Amino acid sequence: MPPDRRTFIKSLSAAGAALGLTGVPAATLGASPSARPVPKRIDRAPTPLNILILGGTGFTGPEQVEYALARGHRVTLFNRNKTRPDFFKGKVHEELVGDLNGDTSALEGKKFDVVLDNPTTLPAWVRNAAKYLAGNVKHYIFISTTSTYSDQSIIGLDENSPVHAMPDGLDPYTLDPAHATQYYGPLKVRAEQEVAKLYPGMHTIIRPCLIVGPLDRTDRFTYWPARIDAGGEVLAPDKPDDPCQFIDSRDLAEWMVRMAEAREFGLYNAIGPDKPLTVAEMLYGVKAITTAGAQFTWVPWEFLKEQGVRPWRHMTVWQPPYGATAGYQRRNASKALAKGLTFRPLAVTAKDTLDWHRTRTAKEQAATLNGEINGLAMTREAEVLAAWHATQKKGS
Repeated sequence: MPPDRRTFIKSLSAAGAALGLTGVPAATLGASPSARPVPKRIDRAPTPLNILILGGTGFTGPEQVEYALARGHRVTLFNRNKTRPDFFKGKVHEELVGDLNGDTSALEGKKFDVVLDNPTTLPAWVRNAAKYLAGNVKHYIFISTTSTYSDQSIIGLDENSPVHAMPDGLDPYTLDPAHATQYYGPLKVRAEQEVAKLYPGMHTIIRPCLIVGPLDRTDRFTYWPARIDAGGEVLAPDKPDDPCQFIDSRDLAEWMVRMAEAREFGLYNAIGPDKPLTVAEMLYGVKAITTAGAQFTWVPWEFLKEQGVRPWRHMTVWQPPYGATAGYQRRNASKALAKGLTFRPLAVTAKDTLDWHRTRTAKEQAATLNGEINGLAMTREAEVLAAWHATQKKGS
């Protein structure tokens, strides 16, 4: 039997940070939509489209919906109506209820100009939707992930770089969900292949890196605005000039809608920003939108490793820029840039994320500073910093 979708995503979300997986579906994580910035005035598209969004109420989805509506498109949603039930009721053309892992019959008889597939990880979900969509859509856009790449040591990974294969003997359609998280990259590759097979010549596959911004409860970026806003001495990873890449969910969502309007097909890395960014630039950029006066102490990776501080999980956004992860934060997005992918300033992403974080419950805000999801608990951070200072004092 195919894995239960709810069980699979729950385990995937929990394990994604520990495994260093980019693009883990955030649509299941739920978050209050309050305090999201009011969108600026948006020009209407030259030709309105009939758009189906799979998901649409989680993290990137709401941004797609609002941008598409502002551009004058007709939007239909298909989801389980469990993450923010009826969130867009009265705003979108139709809300179809179903489950990509099971009953997709609500799609029967429907025709669309374009489909935006946000939540799919298992290839069975692509196939289940295609029971009714194949032959009834003109363009299928699939959000994949840069975790599809099998060798993250390659600096400048592009769309032609090698990708994961499913291990021999493992059937992605019968894989036990308890073991599925470790095959996230291979599963996304297989899902991409399903899309290409079912929608030949009319598909777009987008591989984003770390997706950040308001509504993201993974804390893989939110940790930094929250921690820096708390002030004091902040542990910073390794070297200030280490590379750093991520994309604001709104930049990704808006570009996907524009790609639909232009009927652009193919495979693209969706990675930001457009110019190289260092960890120091990211951290000081976040600090600039606060008044807390945080101070950074840069601690070498070898010492952090000895202290059990893990990249991506505790030092979020960051991966060691050498060895097996040398290319993790130095991937190539030139193909997407040539197709109009744009990025809002870091200050906007940081401020909007912090403003949203402040609307979360006290328990959720505390969990961020306690490192319960991602990030380093402030108590543990203080211990590591004390140990580092003791080492420095001893060596002087």
